[in-house]
Amino acid sequence: MSLCLASAGMVKALSIAAFTLAWTHSIEKSDWQEDWRVTPQGLELVEARVKGSGAGMEPAPGARLVDGWFQWQPARPALPQVVLANSGTAGEWRLCANGGCRTLSDIFGHPIGANVTTMSACNDP
Repeated sequence: MSLCLASAGMVKALSIAAFTLAWTHSIEKSDWQEDWRVTPQGLELVEARVKGSGAGMEPAPGARLVDGWFQWQPARPALPQVVLANSGTAGEWRLCANGGCRTLSDIFGHPIGANVTTMSACNDP
């Protein structure tokens, strides 16, 4: 399985089985991170972390504070797709895998801007 990203009519397939999605909250300017797995059932959210709280970014009940991050394991089934929007006020989504992070613009090779990006599991290219 691979991770497929689709935005503005372009599709990129990344041969990764797990990744971290990272971004900065547009109002609080706090960091968020989510660890995902690519499975035959779809994208599985394994763990979520937020550095701080407020303005619609409260940690889930049962979250633990570890090294300045509230972290928790969401209990939800795998999703067939995840849609990422961009307000343009908080910077870009970053995808981290294999020891490095890249913005979606870097992955696509051109600025994504306010275009929506859809993530889904796909067959290996």
